Amino acid sequence: MNRPILVTGGTGTLGRAVVARLLADDVAVRVMSRRPRRADDDRPCEWAVCDLADGSGLDAALTDVRTVVHCATNARNDVATTRRLTEAARRSGGPHLLYISIVGIDEVPLPYYRSKLEAERIVRESGLPWTVLRTTQFHDLVATLTTVQRRLPVVLTPSGVRFQPVEVTEVADRMAELAQGAPAGRVPDMAGPEVRDARDLANATLRAAGLRRRLVPVRLPGRLGRSLRAGANLAPDRAVGTGTFEEYLAARARAGRRL
Repeated sequence: MNRPILVTGGTGTLGRAVVARLLADDVAVRVMSRRPRRADDDRPCEWAVCDLADGSGLDAALTDVRTVVHCATNARNDVATTRRLTEAARRSGGPHLLYISIVGIDEVPLPYYRSKLEAERIVRESGLPWTVLRTTQFHDLVATLTTVQRRLPVVLTPSGVRFQPVEVTEVADRMAELAQGAPAGRVPDMAGPEVRDARDLANATLRAAGLRRRLVPVRLPGRLGRSLRAGANLAPDRAVGTGTFEEYLAARARAGRRL
């Protein structure tokens, strides 16, 4: 029997790409979402309506799954939802739990990063077979740091800060590979092919969007600024991604998607 792989957050940026890759590999997939399936969604996968915030539908979603790919995330309740998921997974028989995390969460003092670090601990100590993959920021997140400011007369950029953005579909490929394999614990980090200055990336984003804005450098204060300027968010020795930021911008333009 081909037991399904459950993808939490299966309608999100990474979750959609993971589902697509697993289906391309002819793997049985169950998508977990808070919303019912759209009438025009004809993908050959199962659907589980579940709200991790309160656990409604969770036990049913986990029934007879072999692996859980935990892509669902929320800055306000990642810890609570991950704990709820692991508890339900133990009740369901103990599937392999694969968790997506972020490079630098143990050094960069952002509240969201602290919650991801605690969620990692919950996964490790859950008693479930587990795998954790940390990656650098996705291309679309880095672009959004600029485009959310497009109505302002200037664009603020963190001075002295670099990013190493990675293509989300490449992360999805790696996640799909790990989901179909044996539990591996903390696997090597995954980062994009280039370490780029934040100002450089902002300029590239503006050009692709056809916008002209003056860039204003802002020095981030305290430990947060020091950790980012020191490169705690980077993994230059794990530059295994191949898709560049310019290739991402060009692909969006070809698809007619606005930045």
